[in-house]
Amino acid sequence: MAAVLSLVAGLLLLSLLLGLWRVWRGPAAADRMLAAQLFGTTGIGLLLVLAESMQEPALRDVALVLAVLAILATVAFVTRVVRIDSGRDGKEGGRDHDAP
Repeated sequence: MAAVLSLVAGLLLLSLLLGLWRVWRGPAAADRMLAAQLFGTTGIGLLLVLAESMQEPALRDVALVLAVLAILATVAFVTRVVRIDSGRDGKEGGRDHDAP
């Protein structure tokens, strides 16, 4: 069982390296954000694998905290992108200024 968990941890680390390459190369902000989400998801998976292999239940709690932080980062990114896109259209908050 330890060999399987080590293999899974290695594959997750490989996935992190590929995500790092995507963050570095881009080409768009959305691609970089998705790669950052990959970091969060892979980090959670890696922590859960380590929690199982080391028999450390505290690592599961750390994985839950990382999941919450990943959600907050996504929400912050999406609200920022929506504000920028609505500013390009001449609208604020997605509503027309002329509309009642």
